[in-house]
Amino acid sequence: MPSERHQIGNLKKYYLLNAASLIPVLALELRDGEKVLDLCAAPGGKSVAMLQCAYPGYLHCNEYDSLRLRWLRQTLESFIPQPLVNVIKVSELDGREVGDAQPEKFDKVLVDAPCSNDRSWLFSSDSQKAACRISQRRNLPVLQIELIRSAVKALRPGGLLVYSTCTLSKAENQDVINEILNSHSNMTPVDIKEMARTCSQDFTFAPTGQECGLLVIPERGKAWGPMYVAKLKKSWTI
Repeated sequence: MPSERHQIGNLKKYYLLNAASLIPVLALELRDGEKVLDLCAAPGGKSVAMLQCAYPGYLHCNEYDSLRLRWLRQTLESFIPQPLVNVIKVSELDGREVGDAQPEKFDKVLVDAPCSNDRSWLFSSDSQKAACRISQRRNLPVLQIELIRSAVKALRPGGLLVYSTCTLSKAENQDVINEILNSHSNMTPVDIKEMARTCSQDFTFAPTGQECGLLVIPERGKAWGPMYVAKLKKSWTI
């Protein structure tokens, strides 16, 4: 299907989204009235999907990259009807600083983190981009861990955090989550294996070795992904 052209003042009829990108949104288990943070929100497809799941009390869409921020704003303008505009805030903050700026404010936080993006490998044979991504694999886990630590600070006790990437890299997926669990006694894994069973007809899942983590891999007839999703809960501390 072709993408619809952006026209100021006109809402688009559909958004082209890789189906696996819905899994992190569904994992959030959004409820009406909740305060929700999409920490790395551009290009905005998951934010739009969130608003299809529940009517939030407040949705904060953050994007640090200025070019991607423009893309995010355009997506929201293209899909969000006027009554919802008032509950959405868009910001251009460094995601690593949001937790200190807004501690324990949100019921749910999505960290759809910058990653080495194996999904784009399926559509590109550019050797320069490939070399760049290989280099990024060494540096991205540090950024990803810092973003989740910020998200933990922004999350209220009892709240849920979902982390996602579109890479197959264990260093950016399972290893990042294991580091968070080992260094944050107030974060506990949430078993999401039932999601894999529910979605098994539409997606192919690879083993992750984690009850709290799922990895969608593309295969013939089920070309969605890759998409890694992990779910954590912030416990109450005394």
